[in-house]
Amino acid sequence: MNWRKGISILALLGSLVYAQEVKSPGAVFLMIWPGSRPTSLGGAFTAIANDALATYYNPAGLGFMDSTDISLMHCNWLPGLWKDMYYEFLGIARPIEKRGTIGFSVIYLTTGKTPVTNSQGVNLGEYTTFDIALGPSYGFKVFKNMSIGLTAKFIYSFLIPQWVIKKMPELGIEKGGTGKTWAADLGVLYKPSPQLSLGMALQNIGPGISYVEGGETDPLPRMLRLGLKYRPFHSRTFSLLLIPEITKVLVGMFYHKPDTFTTWEKWRYELEEAWKSIGVEFGYLNLLMIRLGYFEDVTGYRGGIVIKREDHTKEHVGIINYILDKEKRRGEFSGIGLTFGAGIGWRGLHFDVGIDQFIYDFDTKNYKLSLSYSF
Repeated sequence: MNWRKGISILALLGSLVYAQEVKSPGAVFLMIWPGSRPTSLGGAFTAIANDALATYYNPAGLGFMDSTDISLMHCNWLPGLWKDMYYEFLGIARPIEKRGTIGFSVIYLTTGKTPVTNSQGVNLGEYTTFDIALGPSYGFKVFKNMSIGLTAKFIYSFLIPQWVIKKMPELGIEKGGTGKTWAADLGVLYKPSPQLSLGMALQNIGPGISYVEGGETDPLPRMLRLGLKYRPFHSRTFSLLLIPEITKVLVGMFYHKPDTFTTWEKWRYELEEAWKSIGVEFGYLNLLMIRLGYFEDVTGYRGGIVIKREDHTKEHVGIINYILDKEKRRGEFSGIGLTFGAGIGWRGLHFDVGIDQFIYDFDTKNYKLSLSYSF
């Protein structure tokens, strides 16, 4: 039955590798980057968070906003895996004079129509799977150069309708097929100087989600994001931003070989396993933006430096290990986890394109298109 393929795809999207005894997270669609600009920067946006996308990346960024912003994103996401999979984002942020900024966002993912065929090969119909997360955000300044923020969200996943469960008892499911829960994100943004910003966000803190009534509950994909934005150059004509970021998925931490690793080895493994991003943004007249990013998730087999070994297998290597360890460089260079994109803006209206298809090992096209308006 094809819904099983859809579930396996969503599990893959988590891009995490755990031992079998460790639960993988549920609601993994919460780990997908919304927005074209963050995507083109390798997912690095926690220390920027200067528009409605702050509702996802770092709600503390809302505290520094002085204009209303509406952001929309559309993406035919990873069609190389599932051609009818779409990912959408809507965010709104509105400042309240001397009281911070309120926001609201919606994330929607669908794998499209899923045909249902029973064990006898009879076509029973079709249905549409989807995941949605929506809720309010609020950010405000606690000091002139520091803000904090909160996003609350309701999460709902629709995997199997009741009519499929009733018509297919061979599934072994009496009730379920959907999951719902809630979560919260917390953020801090600190700007010690006009050239430097430091951001931190703790995401998806809340109870787990279960898709089968009475079944096991999967933890939400709790993540810690740490980012920095540095502006080495800025003039009326040109600007340059450097944005490094590290994201740590907190589910399953310190499980890897706990009996054989020393404390230092455990911490080193967790650091190597973390997602790492570096983004560069070049601006011209606040009209044209060119962006380039690097991303690595070596245990999730995404990005990094890809090496083809003598046995024709591919290995994803972190850039630091690649530089420092000769053994990691043995083999044929096969690729690098680059992202890129561009944007144009005029009088508050911005159109952006972000592309991250090269961080994946399979052939796909992955274009995120965003439109935003600030007023």
